[in-house]
Amino acid sequence: MEKLALFGGTPVRTTPFSPWPYFDDKERAYLNAALESRNWGGYPFPSPLAAEFGKKFADFHGAKFGIPCANGSVTMEIALQAIGIEAGDEVIVPAYTFMATASCAVRCNAVPVFVDVEARNYCMDPAAVEAAITPKTRAIIPVHLGASIADMDRLLEIAKRHNLVLIEDCAHAHGGEWRGKGVGSMGDFGSFSLQSSKLMTSGEGGVLTTSDDINRQKAMSLINCGRKEEGYDSFEGQLFGANYRMSELQVAVALAQVERLEEATSKRAKMHDLFRDMLHGQVQGVHVLDTDPRVTRKAAYQTVIKYDSAAFHGVHRDRFLSALEAEGVELSGHFYTPLYSIDIFNARTAQWPMLRERYGDGILDNPAVSCPVSEAAAWDEAMWMHYPHLSGTVKDLEDIVAAFVKVQQNVDQLR
Repeated sequence: MEKLALFGGTPVRTTPFSPWPYFDDKERAYLNAALESRNWGGYPFPSPLAAEFGKKFADFHGAKFGIPCANGSVTMEIALQAIGIEAGDEVIVPAYTFMATASCAVRCNAVPVFVDVEARNYCMDPAAVEAAITPKTRAIIPVHLGASIADMDRLLEIAKRHNLVLIEDCAHAHGGEWRGKGVGSMGDFGSFSLQSSKLMTSGEGGVLTTSDDINRQKAMSLINCGRKEEGYDSFEGQLFGANYRMSELQVAVALAQVERLEEATSKRAKMHDLFRDMLHGQVQGVHVLDTDPRVTRKAAYQTVIKYDSAAFHGVHRDRFLSALEAEGVELSGHFYTPLYSIDIFNARTAQWPMLRERYGDGILDNPAVSCPVSEAAAWDEAMWMHYPHLSGTVKDLEDIVAAFVKVQQNVDQLR
């Protein structure tokens, strides 16, 4: 029996995986241009590079407008404000996601309503959405998660039938397509993150996409401190905004990133498929989450793998992950946990009184909220393989699979 590295054996891999983020002379050229322009900020808005980037990003995703923003969290707040969200309105969100998907509602004095995800891909469950709709419901925010896209056919139909706004959270999904339509182009808004771990990044930053001109104008006004300026001044009334602009230095990096998005998306999708087939062919009890056949271009951000402890003699996922990490392959089990159970989502009624009717003193650990599929994914099943692992070589994937095989063959050492 081969000794696992966790107990002093030789690890499968000791070399690091591909560095992240990736950059080349494209970023250098755009950054140089921004530096030499001496126009480093984001004002006047949109700044020259921001306007160019917004158009290129929107065109790639099939939307009419792309609007750069400070980050991919406030993008969703801006989208909710632009559609006229009011205090006490309800916004349906999946429980298994990053906090921004739900905190955007709280910060608009609205109320997030958590629904469960589908076991097949951990994306928002349309049946749970329909069951959660009340007269107060105003919006739905599905998340395209990992390398999957939420069931947009059903969710768009539900939104239309109930006259609800749909905002796509595309933080994981740059470049993805559903039935030939780019993510972020199907709902009223699409929200993208450019944070440093994302498929394309400028360190920090975000983008809103929309094909509705009034939505565009309102979003631009909100991003630019509520100003109404030429090009976004034809809507009625005055909005209460803030400074959510991206700087030209950030946009310069994002411009280079969007220009290689098609190539990078294609490579990562092929590597994702190859890894899935390699893993399924050699390791029992684990499988990469299914890709819906309606996905016509896969955005492979994180590779999400479902773990079945029965195939590992009852060894818990977290114990398996510890052994895998010792072999030189670090995956995450607690990448996401249900939002109503994590400390950073400590939204209390004392600060956000509109939560009181549904959540009493606050959302955190509220006994009224339970999403069993999300909880199973978080605590027992889901293993997240990080973004750089698909950006390297086939040898990288072979090493990852070899580490899985080694731990499974020697799993009795973990019991």
